[in-house]
Amino acid sequence: MAVNVSGTEGYAENAQALIEHWQGISCAEHHKPILHLLPTDPSDVLDIGAGIGTDAAAFATMGHRVVAVEPVDQFRAAAIKLHSSPRIEWVDDCLPDLAVLNSRKQTFDLVMLTAVWMHLDEEQRRRAMAMVGSVLRDGALMIMSLRHGPPPSGRRMFDVSPEETIALANGNGLRVTLNVRTESAQAGNRRMRVTWSRLAFVKDRGLHAPAG
Repeated sequence: MAVNVSGTEGYAENAQALIEHWQGISCAEHHKPILHLLPTDPSDVLDIGAGIGTDAAAFATMGHRVVAVEPVDQFRAAAIKLHSSPRIEWVDDCLPDLAVLNSRKQTFDLVMLTAVWMHLDEEQRRRAMAMVGSVLRDGALMIMSLRHGPPPSGRRMFDVSPEETIALANGNGLRVTLNVRTESAQAGNRRMRVTWSRLAFVKDRGLHAPAG
């Protein structure tokens, strides 16, 4: 029996229903608050927690080269089937340590963390922020979302504040450039009054970052 990666509890067990549901949500709809921040020139993008590949496929269509990280086997298999593209590399890896990517010493112009951060506990968030900071090039962008509201049954989630996240990012050389609160793109979440904080950070050489 496969062992759940910490933070993915409840996803593999409900994979088929989630795969079908997520196919109805477009990248443009989901990311409307941050679309203006996305690079227009071909860039190296890391999509952490890429799910069924909707965002990775959209980035590839824009001309970007995408490394899509997804630890849930069912989602990764569905993504490869739904979104075959030579611009997307699928990797079985996960936060907080990104062991596979860390071994490759690869860096990126954009890192996406969509609906991921809420699955990490405080210690995992500390380690994950340092790791994400280390794979960003100088001047690169990190975009993330924080979920606020009751978690679905069986899911491991934490309600993380923007203030904590910004402070943690600052300590790793990342400067906040966007902090907005939005309603959910999903009707079911809106009924539960789930909201999201959308944050964007730039890796700033002028900020102190701890030595690796």
